[in-house]
Parts: sequence; structure tokens; C-alpha cells
Amino acid sequence: MQVIPVLDLLDGQVVRAVRGERSAYRPIQSRLVATSDPLATARALLEASGARTLYIADLGAILQRGAHASTLAALRAALPGIELWLDAGFADYASTRALFERIDAAVDQPDRRAANSSLANLATVVPVFGSETLREIHAVHAAQRAGLAPILSLDHRAGELLAATALDCSSAWWPSRVIAMTLDQVGSYAGPDLATFERLRTQAAAHTALIGAGGIRNRADLAAAAATGASAWLVASALHDRQIDCAPSDSA
Repeated sequence: MQVIPVLDLLDGQVVRAVRGERSAYRPIQSRLVATSDPLATARALLEASGARTLYIADLGAILQRGAHASTLAALRAALPGIELWLDAGFADYASTRALFERIDAAVDQPDRRAANSSLANLATVVPVFGSETLREIHAVHAAQRAGLAPILSLDHRAGELLAATALDCSSAWWPSRVIAMTLDQVGSYAGPDLATFERLRTQAAAHTALIGAGGIRNRADLAAAAATGASAWLVASALHDRQIDCAPSDSA
């Protein structure tokens, strides 16, 4: 099972997520890096996890306080070969496309020249559509048709799905990658919500890669999560606090 590190952005800094209570988020204090600078923290998380994927929650965008377009562009330019999963509170495809265009436009020309003048040599950005904010479910299919390989995040709190609009209860509309997100487990050190994950796994098609999120405390939790059949798990606090240490090719 792959460990995917998480970067939460708010007011230009990396913050520590605690139970999805966003008003309580504060600049990160990490044993990996002595700063809340996004790029330095991203590099430290990728090194600690051995991952080639980084999940980014743009809380400025999610809270409608302004997306971190320039920060995201800098990450894209500085992390070639990395896949950036971006949750920016997307409500529909038009807003998704607009932010992606802003990120592309914000990539500095010197950075682009350093990347051999090719967007292909920058980090790949993948949209994550969270059920908490998604208002037009056809946005997922539009992103698929555009070749963006979208991810669906089914956001939960206290075991209940958070949805901005009525969703098809079947999994027929799900893309090939789906996150089982339990917001009240994030940063809680309460252990992963395996019950919600396993319930969604029974709904998922055989080809769906199901990814867990939240609650990982230690390697025992990683092993328990892997035993559910999760293809990956999103982790932040346990990496920052050095509760887990992953080798570059590590799998639980």
C-alpha cells in the first residue's frame, strides 16, 4: 500500500489539519522541517514517505478565501515527475478548468525554461472532486474527457457522507480512483476509519482503486489499512511527527 503525504495550504503556509476543524488549523510544526514554507515542506514530506504523489488541500480555495495559484505553480515547477492531487473545493468543471489555467499562467517563464520549456517536465496536477463541495457530478466526466484523470473524494464526518448536492447512490459514476475521506479522523491520532473504508469497498467496482485518508498513527495502523485492500492512504501528522518512516519503495 502506498503512503501519500498531504500538504494543507492556508494563507500561504502549510498548516496542520485537526479533525477537519479548519478554523483551528495553525502553521505546521514538524520534526521533518523547521518551516511552514510549502515547497520546503513538500520536499520533506516526499523524502520522508518515498512517494511520487503529493495530495494538496488548498484550504484557501475550499474556504473561498482565494486559491494559492502562484504557490501551486511554484510547486509544479519545482517538483518534476511528481503527481499533485489537488483538492481546491471544486464545485463544477468550469471552476476546475479556470484554476488549472491560472496555475499554468503563473508558472514563471524562467522556471518553464529550466524545465526544458515543456509542461510535460513539470509536475502533473490532478483534480480531486470532493463530495463536500461538488455541485455538478458531470464535472467528473468532463474532467475525464479532458484527460485530467480526476479523483473523487467521498467526504465523511461521523460516518455520514457530506454532499453539496444529491449524489447517485451507486458507484456507476465513480472514476477509477476514489478517496474514502473521514474528516474527523484527520490529524486526530484516533486510528483510521476502516469501517467507512470497507463499506465503500463493497460498493466499488472491481477496477476502482480505493484510497483511505485520516487517522494513521503508526506502522500497525498502516498494516491494518493495507489489509482492507486500500491501494494507498493519505498521511500527514504521522509523517511530520516521525511516527512512521517509509523507505522509497515501502509498502505496508
